[in-house]
Amino acid sequence: MKNLNKYFDSTLLKPEVTADQIVALCKEAIRYDFYAVCVNPCYVPLAAATLQNSDVNVATVIGFPLGTTTTDVKAFETAEACRNGADEIDMVMNVGAFKSGDFDYVSNEIERVVASASAGGAIVKVILEICLLNDEEIISACELAKTAGAEFVKTSTGFNSGGATAAAVKLMRDTVGETIGVKAAGGIRDLATAMTMIEAGADRLGCSACAKIMSEYSKR
Repeated sequence: MKNLNKYFDSTLLKPEVTADQIVALCKEAIRYDFYAVCVNPCYVPLAAATLQNSDVNVATVIGFPLGTTTTDVKAFETAEACRNGADEIDMVMNVGAFKSGDFDYVSNEIERVVASASAGGAIVKVILEICLLNDEEIISACELAKTAGAEFVKTSTGFNSGGATAAAVKLMRDTVGETIGVKAAGGIRDLATAMTMIEAGADRLGCSACAKIMSEYSKR
């Protein structure tokens, strides 16, 4: 496969991550020409500065990892991230509101974040947290995110009980069609898993083992 590197959002979101580790992540992303790095909001300015004059984008997470901050907070967090240099916003859907059947709340929240991101020149990926949803709920959540204007649906935070599965990625792709993107994240640690996710329909992969996977790929 050509340009496997361009599938990757190289991710480092652990709470104990240091500034030096973020700089190293960004330099590695430049070396491999990954699509993006994904960092916590406090590190967006550092990542943007380190990646200046490169083709690597800066993604950050909003309402992370639970998705339970208020809509106003998510919209503000998005605007601030854009001001600090974020190109992409990975927002966690309010799963509790969704499972309560409050689809208007969820839809409005995504719309608010999309509007805030759009004003800052960024795109939005909606994290569904698929390990907490059944297939019917995954379909419904994908449809909500698509209608609300999101550019991507994303499987997982990687901080819950499960990550991406090929079956869920295929279901998400079948639901949204080719009009928006599908990002698989959580548990992608080797080349075989990465290729399985791509074959299932993912056009972006979020993982912390991107360099390892590229090394495996180059040896194949």
